[in-house]
Amino acid sequence: MTASTRDFTQAWQDWKLQREKELADPYGWLALVSLDWLEDEPRSYGNLPGKWWQDEEAAYVDPDGADLEHEGEKITGVQRIELVNSGAGTRVRAGAVEVEIARRSGYLIRVHDPEAPVLAGFRGVPAYEPDESWAVEARFEAFEEPRPVTVGAVVEGLSHVYTAPGKVRFTHNGAEYTLTAFNGREGGFTILFTDATSGVTTYAANRSLSVGKPDEYGRVTVDFTRARNLPCAFTDFATCPLPPEGNRLPFAVEAGEKLPYERQ
Repeated sequence: MTASTRDFTQAWQDWKLQREKELADPYGWLALVSLDWLEDEPRSYGNLPGKWWQDEEAAYVDPDGADLEHEGEKITGVQRIELVNSGAGTRVRAGAVEVEIARRSGYLIRVHDPEAPVLAGFRGVPAYEPDESWAVEARFEAFEEPRPVTVGAVVEGLSHVYTAPGKVRFTHNGAEYTLTAFNGREGGFTILFTDATSGVTTYAANRSLSVGKPDEYGRVTVDFTRARNLPCAFTDFATCPLPPEGNRLPFAVEAGEKLPYERQ
C-alpha cells in the first residue's frame, strides 16, 4: 500500500466514523418514530401534546396547556411558523421528544424520540471498501443562469424544487457522463444519483454526494467512496428527493454506502 493509498483510506475511515456518529444523534434521522401531515383544523396526533394545524402559508401549534418550547422559548399561546418549501425544518420540544415541523408542499410534523427502536438497534452503515480510483476528477460547467429543477420524492405525489447552478462532467471507462448539481455548502454542490447497484447492493431510490467548490479552472473531485444514503434509506418517516433526470448512471458504482442493515 502506497503512502497515498494509506492517507486516502485513513481519511475515508475518519469520514465514516464521523458520519456514523452523526447518524447516532439521539434526535437525528434514526430517532424518527412518526410522520403526520397537518390538516386545516386544529387537532392532536397520537400521544403528542398540543394541537397542530396549517393553512396555505404556515403551520400552527397551540400548547393547549402542555409544556412546549420553540427555539429555547416556552410557547405560551398559538404560535405561527412559516417555512420555505423544501427547505430546513424547525423543532418544537415536547418533554423528552422533539417535534420537527417541515414544509413539503404542505406542512408535516415528525417526532424524534431518543428511545426510537431504529436508533437503539443502529450498528453502523455497511459500505464498499475505499478505493481511490473512485475519486474521479471532474469539471463543473455552470449554466448561464441557475435553474430551478423539480424532482420527485420517495413519497408518492410529493415533489421538491432545488436550484441547479450547473452540471459536473466526468469520464468513466472512456465514456463521458454528466450529473446535474444542486447548490451545496460553502460554494460546493450536492449531487443525487442512482446507478447499476441501486436496488441491488445499494438503496434503490437515491444516494447523495457532496462536491467541493471548483478551482479556478472549474475542476472538482467527485468522490464516490463518500456516497451517502439519504434518510429515507433508514426510515419510512422521511420525504427524500429522487435524482433528477440524467442522474441515473448506467454502470455500477461499487463505492460508498450500501443498503443499510435496517433495510436488509
